[in-house]
Amino acid sequence: MTIRHALLALLSEGPKYGLQLRQEFEARTGEVWPLNVGQVYTTLQRLERDGLVEVEGSGGASPQTVYAITASGSGELSEWLRTPPDVVPPPRDELVIKVLVAMRVPGVDLPALLQVHRRQLVQAMQEYTRLKGEVAEDEVELALIVDAELFRIEAIVRWLDAADSRLSRLPARASGEQAAGEQPVSRPRIGRRIAGVRR
Repeated sequence: MTIRHALLALLSEGPKYGLQLRQEFEARTGEVWPLNVGQVYTTLQRLERDGLVEVEGSGGASPQTVYAITASGSGELSEWLRTPPDVVPPPRDELVIKVLVAMRVPGVDLPALLQVHRRQLVQAMQEYTRLKGEVAEDEVELALIVDAELFRIEAIVRWLDAADSRLSRLPARASGEQAAGEQPVSRPRIGRRIAGVRR
């Protein structure tokens, strides 16, 4: 999440001071992402430096300094809202790295490893599903966050299922071992191939 653009969005409703921006940010995001007030003022200073916000009246940054969005800031916000987030290259996902590394670690039981993670994720899905049932009709922010988490976790579980299926089709041998005489297949590097998806 970009704090910079979230603050511009809040300021698009009208001038606000720093503490007010922090409170409104946390309220709008269901208080899931706490925001340090120092981070708010640092971001506001950068926005002011970049000509995207301006201070109303005189005086330096203080709890009562009122900030307003500029025309350039409105343009920046509009552009950000219309630009889809960049999804490639893939983020550095700890679980994916863990599975890739475990494939070469001697003695690792890959199906058991995948099952441990699957079990934890299914538990988290159950908790979010329970929470979803408690969300009131007017708690839209919380409902959207819960939905996003459920879809995200479901995607990870599906990836674990796909990984389990793919790994089960590998020739039977201990993790980390290379079959005698087996030569690595010469292919373009994975990173280069993933980057090619953008083209």
